[in-house]
Amino acid sequence: MRVTVHGTGYVGLVTGACLAEVGNHVTCIDVDAGKIAALNRGEIPIYEPGLEDIVRRNAAAGRLKFTTDISSGVHHGSIQFIAVGTPKDEDGSADLRHVLTVARAIATDMRDYKVIITKSTVPVGTADKVRQAVEDVLAQRDPAPSFDVVSNPEFLKEGAAVGDFMKPDRIIVGSESQQATELLRALYEPFSRNRDKLLVMDVRSAELTKYAANAMLATKISFMNELANLAEICGADIEQVRLGIGSDPRIGFEFIYPGCGYGGSCFPKDVSALVRSAKEHQFDMQLVRAVEDVNDRQKRVLFTKIERFFGGDLRGRTVALWGLAFKPNTDDMREASSSVLMQQVWAAGGRVRAYDPKAAGEARRIHGERPDLDYCATAYEAVEGADVLAVVTEWQEFRSPDFELLRDRLAARAIFDGRNIYDPVLVQRMGLRYFGIGRNGPIP
Repeated sequence: MRVTVHGTGYVGLVTGACLAEVGNHVTCIDVDAGKIAALNRGEIPIYEPGLEDIVRRNAAAGRLKFTTDISSGVHHGSIQFIAVGTPKDEDGSADLRHVLTVARAIATDMRDYKVIITKSTVPVGTADKVRQAVEDVLAQRDPAPSFDVVSNPEFLKEGAAVGDFMKPDRIIVGSESQQATELLRALYEPFSRNRDKLLVMDVRSAELTKYAANAMLATKISFMNELANLAEICGADIEQVRLGIGSDPRIGFEFIYPGCGYGGSCFPKDVSALVRSAKEHQFDMQLVRAVEDVNDRQKRVLFTKIERFFGGDLRGRTVALWGLAFKPNTDDMREASSSVLMQQVWAAGGRVRAYDPKAAGEARRIHGERPDLDYCATAYEAVEGADVLAVVTEWQEFRSPDFELLRDRLAARAIFDGRNIYDPVLVQRMGLRYFGIGRNGPIP
């Protein structure tokens, strides 16, 4: 099939590459000429395991092309994916300007039937706005080509996006057109070999499903963080509590790991947009608002522990920071807990020595070069000259460190484990003080 993907960000690039991988001819469009030039050189703008190989292989085979020419892209594909960014606006709502701009561009150049698919995460009712934008442009033409608007939200986890696309749990299609539905069914057939994973529903339900999924997962995380904070106060161990409740099949073990807050491009933006969308319908989502508030507070928990440890004075102190990305296997630092912690340390007069396997370049882009921040080439370089260690991202290489080396290099001999990846008993046996999330009482 001939497919066009508008947007070469995280969602658009993975979508285009994976569709090409199963034999489709895909054209990816972006207004950023520099990004398109880099992609045509085989350079991938994001880190995502497995993506680089798929992009290069399909580009070499001629099935995957990158261009800034919107007109050629519109003419290329009968299926038009809109996968551009929907950043959080000042009021918390999703900014749909890029989505609607692409919709108008498709309408301007389309000459025959198109299925226009919103792949970006968008509020309920966006498909109606896309349809209206296209109709407004086509009203100038007689006869006007026919089209359908479909909602097909993505459910890709950063760090596992290629696997999620190639072997999806479900494929949500919001459509009121039999013709469009059959085209989507054919497009996704290679990804549904063992069973039919296509769930067809009305457009608005599909749009809400995406927000509902992310809000549900964010709720589980914030709930566990609340329990972890309570556990510290009352002397319980949240890890034992996690095992106790996770063993209940109605709850399960997924997304019940407490920590120093969630981040990324999805959960914070989507939770905020859902609250805002409800407000536009005069409905107050109290629970979802609380999820957002709890997460904002949780991102400051690690600093509070460090500050108390030093008696409220971080001047002249250095914190080694392991992990900058908001989660492992990505270089994405959007809404990352690491940025919140660093800003707090700097404001208190402290220094940071940071290491991340993939996100150092992104950190430099965000925070630049500054005298109170050292970018380190290895995890153990980061602890040289540091007083304490803060673990913010649970990268695999951090899970079994040399605790004797850490004890010898950390002046204050303390680890602040923001992801609860270490055994407190083992760490303390190695001569280090341990402070996790909900795993011990508050620092005196």
